[in-house]
Amino acid sequence: MLALRLTRGARPAVQLRRLLVTAASAGTGFLLLCALGYALSHPDSPGDATARLAWCLPPLAATVHLAVAVARTDPGTRPRPGLAAVGLGPARLMLVSATTTALSCVLGSMLALLVFLHLRGDLTGMPFDGAAEEALAAGTPLPVPGSLTLLALVPLIASATVAFVLRPQGLGPAPDGGTGRSYGRFGARVREAVRGTPGTGQEPASAPGAVAVEAPAAGAAPDTLPALAEPSPAPKGLPWGVAVLAAGLAVETYAAGASDDGGPALPVALPAGPTGVLVGWLLTAVGLALAAPGLTHLCGLLLQAVRPGALRLLAGRGLMAEAARIGRPLGVVCAVASAAYAMTPLPEPGSFGPLTALGAAVVTGCAVATLLTAAVEARQDRAGTTAALLRLGAPAGALRAAAALRAGALLAVFGPLTLVVAELAALPLAR
Repeated sequence: MLALRLTRGARPAVQLRRLLVTAASAGTGFLLLCALGYALSHPDSPGDATARLAWCLPPLAATVHLAVAVARTDPGTRPRPGLAAVGLGPARLMLVSATTTALSCVLGSMLALLVFLHLRGDLTGMPFDGAAEEALAAGTPLPVPGSLTLLALVPLIASATVAFVLRPQGLGPAPDGGTGRSYGRFGARVREAVRGTPGTGQEPASAPGAVAVEAPAAGAAPDTLPALAEPSPAPKGLPWGVAVLAAGLAVETYAAGASDDGGPALPVALPAGPTGVLVGWLLTAVGLALAAPGLTHLCGLLLQAVRPGALRLLAGRGLMAEAARIGRPLGVVCAVASAAYAMTPLPEPGSFGPLTALGAAVVTGCAVATLLTAAVEARQDRAGTTAALLRLGAPAGALRAAAALRAGALLAVFGPLTLVVAELAALPLAR
């Protein structure tokens, strides 16, 4: 009931993000049901049915990724002072976040079931003159346990992932020296809410995202500008990401001259090719996602190179602080963009079908929405630093210029990288 009240009383922007999760869940659930329909109408082709079910994994992963990003930015379930006194501690708020995610995904699964039954003709007759009859197994009874199991995948996986990511991790000393940055969302924010300067009677920090750095002497005011006071450590996934990316490109290049080895057939979707090409695509996408946080941190370092001024220093330290948060969604967007660019010049008119278009729309939409949601979360977390800068007399135009500089640096690095990866990934398709 509490999760339902928080869901109903949220702001329009929050409701829009939840509707995006519902739409993604509906698209993924419909693809899963279509894979079940194909298996029912083609009982003699278990391999093709398994391949169709396997190609539902990218939309499923993209939907879960978006659900986690939306849950992290939900202000209704953000820890605040006084909530623990009424029984809304970190664990309870984590359960509320997981329940809210489950409600959004269940709504999407119900919409997917209604559309699927309508296209099968089980509700109001066969639409589109029976064009989808064979693909959806219109003449075959739909197994209820199997259908419910497939529809429950997205709500269960998404809510469990949200509960794991947003789990409270305690209020003890953090490994980074007491700033709480290595803690999860609830642990870090509860530390910020309850911690004050001993012996001074100061109020806890109330600005969302303001991380107080304890002063070296008792009674000193906390530092509200951690992004400028100390640089954030570099993410550790850059070497692994570069290695996986290089391995994926090498596999694609090697498989470009190989003949078709009977790899998994794609469901009226991507062109069927060697298994090595498909493995190379997967490795390339994983490599981009792993390397992107480190590349984002590197962008911040480059902005501060060669005697930086206040503007470049602010933009660079901001990118370094946000590298882990916005880097991985940015890498996923680059992987999706490179795949779309590589498949654009395909000559076969029948290479793409409606299910492929739906799957591509779900993956692309979730990737872009996750990146935008991560940007919103980063803006929320640096709200305390922004407010402190404004109180110190920093002009608002300088803050906007720093944001534009951050976006330009990311575009200058990830734009050419995406084009290079896309050109190399398109080589197998040109042969």
